Amino acid sequence: MNAVEILFWSSLFVIFYSYLGYGILLFILIKIRRILGIAKPFTGNDDYEPEVTLFVAAYNEKDYIDEKVKNSFSLNYPREKVRHVWVTDGSDDGTPDELRKYDGVEVYHEDARGGKIGAMNRGMKFVKTPIVIFSDGNTTLGKDSIQEIVNLFKNPKVGCVSGEKRIINKDADAAAGAGEGIYWKYESTLKKWDAELYSVVGAAGELFAIRTELWQEVEKDTLLDDFIISLRVAMSGYTIQYNPEAYAIETASANVKEELKRKIRISAGGIQSVVRLRSLLNIFKYGTLSFQYISHRVLRWTLTPLLLLCIIPLNFFLAMQSGFAIQNLYTLLFYGQVLFYVAALLGWFLENRKIKVKVLFVPYYFFIMNLSVFLGFKRYMKGNQSVNWQRAKRG
Repeated sequence: MNAVEILFWSSLFVIFYSYLGYGILLFILIKIRRILGIAKPFTGNDDYEPEVTLFVAAYNEKDYIDEKVKNSFSLNYPREKVRHVWVTDGSDDGTPDELRKYDGVEVYHEDARGGKIGAMNRGMKFVKTPIVIFSDGNTTLGKDSIQEIVNLFKNPKVGCVSGEKRIINKDADAAAGAGEGIYWKYESTLKKWDAELYSVVGAAGELFAIRTELWQEVEKDTLLDDFIISLRVAMSGYTIQYNPEAYAIETASANVKEELKRKIRISAGGIQSVVRLRSLLNIFKYGTLSFQYISHRVLRWTLTPLLLLCIIPLNFFLAMQSGFAIQNLYTLLFYGQVLFYVAALLGWFLENRKIKVKVLFVPYYFFIMNLSVFLGFKRYMKGNQSVNWQRAKRG
C-alpha cells in the first residue's frame, strides 16, 4: 500500500467514523454496559420538586408572545413553583409592552442590543431558583417538559439537562425540512447513547436547563451560548443528561438558503467553541467526556469536511491508475462519490423549481452541512460574525 492509498483510507475512515462509526461504537459500548449491569438509572428522591425559572432571552418576538406565554403557563408543573423571566434585548417591535400585559411574567428590558448572550448574562442576576430552564421565544414546549427535566436533576451528579429539538415541517417534503428533520432524529439517538455512556456533549438552545449555582458568565462575543454553557458545566465535573420527553417544537427553515445561513453561524460558533474549549481536548484530564466531545463534535467541525474535499482528488488518482476499470474498488468508490454529488446537485436544482424528490434532499442537506463549515470557518477567521439575533425565516 503506497502513501496515497494510506492517506485515502485514513481519510475515509475518519469520515465514516464521524458520521456513522461513532454511533456504531456507542451502540456497542452501551450494550456491553447493559449486559454487565453498569447502566442503572438513578431513581433518587420521588419528592424532589424544586422551584424553577423558565428563562427566555428575546429580541422582537411580539408575534410569538401570546402562544409562548400561554404554552408556558399550561405546562404540567406546580404553577407556584415556576418563575417566568423574560429578558428583552433591544426589541423595538413592542415585545416588552406585550409581555407586561401578562400577570406572573417578569420582564427585564434594555434598549441597547447586546445579543442573546448579553441578555442571558444580564438576566441571570434575577434568577433565584435552584434550577433555570432556558427556552427560545419562538418555540412551544411539550406539556411535561419541566417535570421531565427536573426528574433528571434528582441525580446530584447531573449539572445540565438537554431537551429535544423537534422539527415540524409545514411542507414535509422541502429539502430544508426533510434534511433537518432526519438530521435531528439521528442526533437525538446519538444523544441518548451519549448520555447513557457518560454525558451529552452540548445542549440544544431551544430547551436546556442547568443548576443555577453552576452558571458561569459567558464571553460577550460567544456565538453558541448553549454549547459553551453546557460544556463548561460538564468540565466542572457534572454530566449533561438528555431527555427527549422534554421537547421544544419549532418549524423548519423556510428553504435551504435560510438553513445555510443558520448552519454557517453554527459552524462559525463551532470553530470558536473548539478554540475556546481547547482544554477539553485533553483526554488524560477529561477522559470519556473528551472522547465523546472529539468524536461527536470536534471532528465534524474541523477535520471531516476538509477530508471530504481531499478524498475526491485522492480517489481520482487511485482510480486513474487502474484505467478506471469498472471492477476496480477505487473506480467504484470514485463513481459513488460522483453519483452522490450529482444527487446533491439535482436536489438543489429541484428545490429551486419546487419539485419534490425527497430521496435527493438528504445528500443535498449533507452537502449544505459541510459547505457551511468552510463558510463558517471563513467568517470566524474574518471575525465579522455578529452576536446579535439573526432570525432565519421559518417554513
